[in-house]
Amino acid sequence: MVLDIWRNSSPRRKRILSAIAIFVIALIITIIGSLVPVDAQEANQISENLNQTVTSLNEEGVMTQFIFGNNLIICLLMFVPVLGPILGFYALFNTGVAVSAIATAEGYPLALVFLSLVLTPVFWLEFAAYSIAIAESVWLFRRITQGRGWRELRNACVFISICAVLLLVGAVVEAALISIGT
Repeated sequence: MVLDIWRNSSPRRKRILSAIAIFVIALIITIIGSLVPVDAQEANQISENLNQTVTSLNEEGVMTQFIFGNNLIICLLMFVPVLGPILGFYALFNTGVAVSAIATAEGYPLALVFLSLVLTPVFWLEFAAYSIAIAESVWLFRRITQGRGWRELRNACVFISICAVLLLVGAVVEAALISIGT
């Protein structure tokens, strides 16, 4: 049945289905990362480092730029054929570990911290961008192996632009949420 859906889909729909499948995989990997137990000392260290970074960036007035730049670099790496998905899923796993550390350090239930993350628009914007990037990495690799890599580069450029816009909006929202919380 799944193969029938794929075979009967237009190229545009196949790309959408690819990004959705990657989104689900990314979410699962992040959840797995969040289930990694983090001892209290390490959790406090991670939380303290995060708080110091936020304080420093707020003082310098560069929170949005930092968030955008950091996320864009990670996202651009995800576009690299073969290595991109590996790096991307590793980054998402580490995001889950950081969620676990924050929950441990703050003394909140992990499920509550994870749910509070998922309920933010930042989560959806960033995960959409990362899913698009990883899916395009797979498409780019496939097209290169078919000898049609140069044509696929045009699509990759379009998707890089879309991801940059998503991450910019996400950075603005995330910086605003952080400034409200501090």
